[in-house]
Amino acid sequence: MYEPIRTKSVHTMAETRTNHGPHRSREEELDIRLAGHLTALLTVTDELRALTPDASLDDAARRLAERVARLSGGHPPLRAMPSAGTSAWTASRVASLHQRAHTLAGQALVVATSRGDVAGSALAAERLRAHATTLGLAEVA
Repeated sequence: MYEPIRTKSVHTMAETRTNHGPHRSREEELDIRLAGHLTALLTVTDELRALTPDASLDDAARRLAERVARLSGGHPPLRAMPSAGTSAWTASRVASLHQRAHTLAGQALVVATSRGDVAGSALAAERLRAHATTLGLAEVA
């Protein structure tokens, strides 16, 4: 007639489970987030280097790649080829790339500051100022 239920109830509270998967520390999460922002900034910097070659952008790209490698346990970041040739650039495209780089540098600065990463904060602040100057924005502290 009636057979008792032999399996666990689907209504068991989630908190009673003991295996929730891998956990990272706050510092590890901030490292991952900072590496992500700096990698995105590096990608935009590579695009700008292809459109408007400049020694300062080359130096910035090198330093960004080094910082990402340090945050990623020595693994260099993957770098994509820029999407456009140097003959296909327009002033509005370059300006939008500088705006994007400015935004990414600001995000990286926030995370680096939260993480207490002095070198990362200095690099992000330098890139923030460089892109603000290019865009004609007010001086950033």
